Amino acid sequence: MPTLIVNGAELFYTDTGKGEETLVFSHGYLMNHSMFNGQVERLKERFRCISFEHRGHGQSEVTAAGYELDNLVKDAIALLDELKLGPVHFVGMSTGGFVGMRLALQRPDLLRSLVLMSTSAEGEPKKALKKNKLLLKTVQHLGWWPVIGQVLCMMFHRRYVKNPANKKTVGYWKSVVTAQNKKAMLAFGKAIFNRDDVLSSLSQLTLPVAVIVGEKDALTPLNCSKRMAEVIPGARLSIIPDAGHSAAIEKPNEVTDAMLALYDNL
Repeated sequence: MPTLIVNGAELFYTDTGKGEETLVFSHGYLMNHSMFNGQVERLKERFRCISFEHRGHGQSEVTAAGYELDNLVKDAIALLDELKLGPVHFVGMSTGGFVGMRLALQRPDLLRSLVLMSTSAEGEPKKALKKNKLLLKTVQHLGWWPVIGQVLCMMFHRRYVKNPANKKTVGYWKSVVTAQNKKAMLAFGKAIFNRDDVLSSLSQLTLPVAVIVGEKDALTPLNCSKRMAEVIPGARLSIIPDAGHSAAIEKPNEVTDAMLALYDNL
């Protein structure tokens, strides 16, 4: 699989499909490119699909620094420029959405459309920030195992985690999270949890935007998505029933359908 050195970091990415237009997928915190496998499988016949991994995650380089959100946006810009992709359809989930909306504000020339999935344009709520800081402190001193059950039930709808039919998928993501580099995740988490609020700035966007959220998302609740959709001119809001924060994994077909509703009307 290919890697590319951009903005001082070697980033891993996958490149699938040969469509004339390109989709670029940007994953959430603690995850990796494979969270979008369900979407890529259906869309690869129509689009070229690029899924990259953020610095410190998966097979990308664990850097000593550079996890600030503004620098993650620079990583994405440098990746698009280096691959000479031209305007792309950008799909950002959670942290990927933080990156995507700031990319759209800073470099709208690089994007054809934007999907904001399970994400927020607002700063981290105080209650959530306190909880997240405690989680990070626990991981720092004791590792992932004391909190992995709690983390999985934040990433997914609790009912999904408890369903025996999903045991293999949940086990896979448990292994992904616990295998991530601890120091990188601590630095990355600290940076994104202290992000700025860009909600009002999203009114400047003029490109087509879809906002997609799981009905039961515990990390970026429904109201966050509703507020984004209200602010962004012409934005489409899709609520995925009975899905949590990782709706792209829990309900891959429904999420892909919501994406296609945007692309089919461009």
